[in-house]
Amino acid sequence: MTDATLNGDGAGKSNSLTARDARTKRRNAAEKRFQAYGMIAIGIGLFFLVVLAIAIVRSGAPAFTKTVVDVEFTLSQEEIDSAESELFKTKAYQDLFISKLEAQLNERGLEVDFDADAIERLLGKTGGTIREYYQGNSNMIGEPVRFELAASSRVDGYFNGRVTREGMQDSRFLMKTDLDIVDALHEAGIMKSAFNWTFITGTDSGVDNPGGAGIGASVVGSFFMMLVVLALSLPIGVAASIYLEEFAPQNKFTDLIEVNISNLAAVPSIVFGILGLAVFIQFMHLPQSAPLVGGLVLTLMTLPTIIISTRASLKAVPPSIRDAALGVGASKMQAVFHHVLPLAMPGILTGTIIGLAQALGETAPLLLIGMVGFVARGYPEGIVSGFTDPNSAMPAQIYTWAARADVAFYEKAWGGIIILLIFLLTMNILAIILRRRFERRW
Repeated sequence: MTDATLNGDGAGKSNSLTARDARTKRRNAAEKRFQAYGMIAIGIGLFFLVVLAIAIVRSGAPAFTKTVVDVEFTLSQEEIDSAESELFKTKAYQDLFISKLEAQLNERGLEVDFDADAIERLLGKTGGTIREYYQGNSNMIGEPVRFELAASSRVDGYFNGRVTREGMQDSRFLMKTDLDIVDALHEAGIMKSAFNWTFITGTDSGVDNPGGAGIGASVVGSFFMMLVVLALSLPIGVAASIYLEEFAPQNKFTDLIEVNISNLAAVPSIVFGILGLAVFIQFMHLPQSAPLVGGLVLTLMTLPTIIISTRASLKAVPPSIRDAALGVGASKMQAVFHHVLPLAMPGILTGTIIGLAQALGETAPLLLIGMVGFVARGYPEGIVSGFTDPNSAMPAQIYTWAARADVAFYEKAWGGIIILLIFLLTMNILAIILRRRFERRW
């Protein structure tokens, strides 16, 4: 045994504990390079995330605005009686609206030549809207009334920059001369942009009316589907996880179940759609395109995710918790439900919410059960009809808009993606809050 010191004759600089040799310098340099690579990778990921967010917001923002004609005029009793005496009453109200609009432009010193066909291309058939208003509000006859009439999708595209004078061609939907009227109305302050509440609260429209399309009914359909998924997947998934992790014997049968659960988590979602079509619709004869069927299909898809995350949460509870409970006389079930399960609850809630968020954004299973082919043009009449009546869902509605020919529906699809992302972010934030709220440290 030798007595070596730091400054001894037998210890060279290469063996000194305080001096860094070449090998140590290389190891430290490699560590710094690895840290730099990690920071660069995170920076690249954040960069593409920001680019994606900007692209989504830029493409979807026009869906939340609409071009309207904000005009105020007064109809006397004589004018209404004259319109009602005509054979085509709606056209008579349309002519009254055009005359009032032309008078307001002349008052502002803007003389524009336009006819009924031009106004119909810009605003649609406004006569019916005005007639219905005065029929339901007869007390407003002779009083100033403000109408906010939505412009056509192509006029809205002209305001958003999607339609230009140079790139457009005359058609039955819009002519280049109509843009002169649009500019005059905009200069007079009559035509302007407004927030499009119809997109949030409205329902889907026909293929020729992208301006009137809304995602409200699809949000309701997704809500009823998530209720079905939550009511079925949470108790079944947690019960299966508790049995497999705490009570099931370790044998080949339970090993086979565990392997199949892991495999089901990796199965493509469209396979669950085929299963739902064969079992729930063709065999059980449940209503097609109903949120109940969609919820059942998404429950099958979500169960493996919830089971795996719940088992991981149960396994993370230290064995000493179980041993302590059993040591003071608690039964196996009391130890699990009174001690292990409360400590694992944050992880269970987080896994459940993440599974629901995954199910909320799924489109492929809904293709097979008909929720994409159905056009939701109304809200359900009650709670039971919300589950059983045909409806659509947010991802299915977005897919339908993206598949239509009119470019204006692309804006609606991007806007629907923004709303869907808001719901997904909200659910993930809720999972973080619940985890922090119920988390216990030991």
